[in-house]
Amino acid sequence: MASIGTVDLAFVNGRVATMDAARRWAGAVAVSQGGIVAVGTDADARKLVGSQTEVIDLDGRMLVPGFQDAHVHPPSSGFEMLHCNLSEAYDVREYERIVSDYAVAHLEEPWVVGGGWSMDVFPGGNPPKDVLDRIVPDRPVFLMSRDGHSAWVNSRALEMAGVTRDTPDPADGWIVRDAAGEPAGAVHEGAFVLVERHIPEAMPSEWVEGLLAAQRHLHALGITAWQDAIVGGSYPTIDAYRQVAASGELTARVVGALWWDRYRGIEQVEDLLDARERGKVGRFGATTVKIMQDGVIENFTAAVLEPYLDAEGRPTDNRGKSFVEAEELKGAVARLDAEGFQVHIHAIGERAVREALDAFEAARAANGPNDHRHHIAHIQVVHPDDVPRFRELGVVANAQPLWAVNEGQMLHLTIPFLGPERSSWQYPFASLVRSGAMLAMGSDWSVSSANPLWEMHVAVNRTAPSAYEYGGGTGEPFLPHERIDLPTALAGFTINSAFVNHLDHLTGSIEVGKRADLAVLDRDVFAHPVEEIADASVMLTFVDGQRVYDAEGPA
Repeated sequence: MASIGTVDLAFVNGRVATMDAARRWAGAVAVSQGGIVAVGTDADARKLVGSQTEVIDLDGRMLVPGFQDAHVHPPSSGFEMLHCNLSEAYDVREYERIVSDYAVAHLEEPWVVGGGWSMDVFPGGNPPKDVLDRIVPDRPVFLMSRDGHSAWVNSRALEMAGVTRDTPDPADGWIVRDAAGEPAGAVHEGAFVLVERHIPEAMPSEWVEGLLAAQRHLHALGITAWQDAIVGGSYPTIDAYRQVAASGELTARVVGALWWDRYRGIEQVEDLLDARERGKVGRFGATTVKIMQDGVIENFTAAVLEPYLDAEGRPTDNRGKSFVEAEELKGAVARLDAEGFQVHIHAIGERAVREALDAFEAARAANGPNDHRHHIAHIQVVHPDDVPRFRELGVVANAQPLWAVNEGQMLHLTIPFLGPERSSWQYPFASLVRSGAMLAMGSDWSVSSANPLWEMHVAVNRTAPSAYEYGGGTGEPFLPHERIDLPTALAGFTINSAFVNHLDHLTGSIEVGKRADLAVLDRDVFAHPVEEIADASVMLTFVDGQRVYDAEGPA
């Protein structure tokens, strides 16, 4: 306990969700030198207050541990915010307006780059090049989809990349073609690399600017730590993190997931070890490796056990793509595990989830149990036989709950091509929790909103927040039997994500001895109907007891 009159900061007269092991509640918290020194009643905190103490009267509002996002892409999302950003729109005409305005305002740029378009806005999820040709006929245009798995390009971009009717599809992607066999304007998965590699490399300062813009945005949502799901590879973001961390401008705690290059083999582990060694600067450390095992259902590249259906409900010969062959994945994960890396696997389809679990099982057999806290992100379709394996293998289920709703992409680009039985296996949050699995949560921003309160709203209600733009939704709960309660959802964005990030000894709960990474909400969300979770907002955010966001003015 701190001495009387010595604390720097005190929160009083509030509702404090400690998220400790007993899920206790408190009314006040005191902070000294960036650490939590008292958690209890107003009387406990007030007796530590001195003349230099800043006292924040919560007035019944809620104090929570700073949110942590277990799967997010801040530098690229910030970069996108500063370029041709379509993520706030949901209409082809709006896309046209945004692209046109951006192109006119940035005549000096040799390429128009950006992204954020939604697949379900376009028939079959495939935007046509002629729309962009009309708006920007003289410069190449390259716009990533909101989910980061496809790109929308114009004729000039295809021409500069040398992509023609004779260009074969790469093994890990495909070029959408028109009736005459010509590239039509959409390139999925590995096929977008054919064009992307011709874009002039961004200046390092642009990545730094993007990272700082993203950090401001995330702090405004109460987020104090995150795991960046891609650093390294073709994204020079590790250098941006190192620069910002070295300068002291990185106020968040960040774990970087180094990119596993699926075009290389096990020899790349040595490079990853070097990157981990040089990556530790300030609040940043690159201690994880990210493996993308499959694509996404909407473009039929997610790896599934049984074939996708066609538009008439008949089986096709397509089972999606495993970007890393299953046996190779086992070897890679076992080696990374032996080297002390946490492994973070993207798995959307049920075959990819099974291959990931098999790989973690192989690593345990080879190396024995450990505390690396491996996790599988997205977990969209999980075969019921694999649900209990998360707990059995100690693998964390890393969910992006905002996707678990009846919206246009789900209704028109997913369910018809999965069929009813497999569609019922989607986002099995409650099933995983009942099986004993740990459920951590992330946003995958800029794929979807980074707002943890919106994410928790969907996890609890399985319906979309009214403020979030979903197209063609029914408003009906999506697989309502997979709802979870609010305490479980809050844990997903606090103590459980802190566990994934190996930060739970420092943050993730409000306990004496931990760092004062905290967020103040404008209400006690537990005192309102669960249908109103998404209506809450963040008023203040603190890291190490320092204000990094204030809704009423500069932090």
